[in-house]
Parts: sequence; structure tokens; C-alpha cells
Amino acid sequence: MKIPEKFDSIRPFEPEELPEVYDRLLRSEQFCQIVKYLYPQMPIEVVARKMKGCKSSLEFQLAFCYDFIKNLLKKASLGCDFDCSALDVTRRFTFISNHRDIVLDSAILDVLLYDAGFKTTCEIAIGDNLLLLPWVKDLVRLNKSFIVERNLPMREMLMASRRLAEYMHFVIGEKNDNVWIAQREGRAKDSNDRTQEAVLKMMTMGGTGSLTDRLVQLHLVPLSVSYEFDPCDYLKAKEFQQRRDIAGWRKGAQDDLVSMQTGILGFKGHIHYHAAPCIDDFLRNLDPDLPKNDFYRIVAEHIDHEIHRGYRLYPVNYLAMDLLADNNEHAAYYSEADKAQFEQYLTAQMAKIDLYNKDEAFLRERMLTMYANPAINHFAAL
Repeated sequence: MKIPEKFDSIRPFEPEELPEVYDRLLRSEQFCQIVKYLYPQMPIEVVARKMKGCKSSLEFQLAFCYDFIKNLLKKASLGCDFDCSALDVTRRFTFISNHRDIVLDSAILDVLLYDAGFKTTCEIAIGDNLLLLPWVKDLVRLNKSFIVERNLPMREMLMASRRLAEYMHFVIGEKNDNVWIAQREGRAKDSNDRTQEAVLKMMTMGGTGSLTDRLVQLHLVPLSVSYEFDPCDYLKAKEFQQRRDIAGWRKGAQDDLVSMQTGILGFKGHIHYHAAPCIDDFLRNLDPDLPKNDFYRIVAEHIDHEIHRGYRLYPVNYLAMDLLADNNEHAAYYSEADKAQFEQYLTAQMAKIDLYNKDEAFLRERMLTMYANPAINHFAAL
């Protein structure tokens, strides 16, 4: 398939480019160090031979990423399940999801889709702010990621958004692959997941026809990601206090790296993914004369409703609501043992926060809010 040159700077690598990419990665000392850490019993020459035997990105994912994610879930979770009963596995979709983990949300989805009977995984939207090292950029593009360009001047941002939208339409319509994209830029630090209308506006910069036609062409599926425990909860709470106390505070590149490492390796408890029905029919039933702003608002609200409805709640979510409200209204959903365990967990996570002016009460409230919001939104959706 001939891919238009205008996508060259953002698209994943094509099969004919892989030999050169493998050589570049294997020349990177940092990449080789990580490979030795992940595969201590396997000489780098054996890994190189296995890599070079992969003739496509999907083959690379199945040879390396699939087993890595499976083993990681065994070590760092209590199990992961997926409800995709509303989907036809022979079709291709754009999964628009809430965003809990920088790396794992889409990586786990790839494994779940393959296990569910999809013949392919997803092309993954990833912000260029996470791709500061050349070998990391090579690795994510090898792993079927396409690049979302950020922090550009206004005119360039408009052009980049249009290119991104056109590429997403190309993936669904021409490459016959799935797409994963977060419902907003960055993670909702308080787990109050809301779709940014700007994401939908970007999508309609590609495709043809009306706004409805353009979104229907992407076959949007709201995807709910529910982690029992968020390994990065204490990092997010710390960030809330830094933003509160330090004028103009912004995350640095090192902060993202710490979040990625913590999210990948940290304990997550139970994990559940839920795919809502594709929203094509919902879109087709909208009033064709809706003003643009109303159209984007209504679609965003529908996606939010479907994501919130699809959450799986755990005892910690009910507990967080009751601890915030200082009552036991939801006590039927947890035991005294659950409560003691959660209090212990909060204490341990809070102890990891290294701030010189640590505001314990504020940080605890932020942590509890992260766990309460999915339950609050789920009940509202029902």
C-alpha cells in the first residue's frame, strides 16, 4: 500500500523500513541495557536475531510486546478482563478512552483485542512530549504508534491537527487497522474523565461530508479503563500540591519518565476494560441542523456517558466516597478488612511523596478524590 508522503513524519514504520530501525535500536546503548534487564538470560545477539526475523510491526508486537504485557500483568495485577461483546471483531474501530496510564492503557488493549479474536491490534496516538530520546521514538513507531505533535505555533498546530485527522481516517479507511486515542490531552489527574471537544474537532478535520459523516467514518467506540489501584496516584497528588504552591510550575521530562516507569511496574490490583457499542447509530440519529458547538458538546457528553457507564467499581471506589463524605453510605460494598487495607495503602502511598512542605490533609483529599470520581460518575451515568 502506498502511504502519502505527508504522513511520513508521524506514522508508524512500514515493513521495508524495519531493518534500518532494528540496526539503529541495536546501536543504542540505552536500548540494549533495557533489553538486557528485560531478558537477562538471553544474549543480545539472540534478541537481535529475533527482532530481525519480524517482518512487520504486528509480528514485532506478537514476538516481544505480547508476552511482555502478559507477564507484567501476572506480576503487577490481580488479573485483567475485557468486555467487547458489543463489537464485531471483523470490523475496525477508533477506540476513544479514558486515560489512566501513559504506556499501558493502549498496550494492554492490544493484547486484549488479539485475545478477543481481532486479527490486528491498534495504531496508537502518542504525544511527542514523551519522545525526547531518538531510540524511544523509534521504538514507539515500531510498536504501531503515530505521533501527536504538540506545543507548536498556532498556524503549524492547525496544519499538524489536520494531518493527524487525515492520518486517522487513512488508518481506518485504507489501512484497515484500529486506532486508540485518549479522550483528552494527558491523563485526568483526578480521574474525572471528560472528553475534550477539541479532540473531536480535530477528528472532523479529516474525512469527507458533514461533521456526522466524518465521525461515522472513524467508527468511534468509547472505551472504559478501570484500574483498582493507580500506581501513579501519589505522583498525581504531589503534582496537585506543586501546581497549587508554585506559580507557573510545569512538569519536566524527568517527571514523565518517572510516571511511565511507576505506571508500568507498579501494582494495579484488578483491571477491567469495557468497550461500549460503536456510536455510529447515535451520530446518524442526531439533528443534522445542530449548530457546530452543540454537535461537539452532545457527542462529547455521549462518549463520557458511555465511558462512565462502563467503569467497573471496586471497594476502594466506594470507600473513597465515604471517607470524603465522612459517612458509611456505601458500606454494603466493602468490608472492615477492605477499609483497613485501603487505609494502609493510602498511608504507604502518601509516605512516597517527597515534598518539603507536605500538606498531608490536602494530599489525602486529592488521593481520595481520584478513587471516588469514577464511582460518582458511574452512578450519575446510570
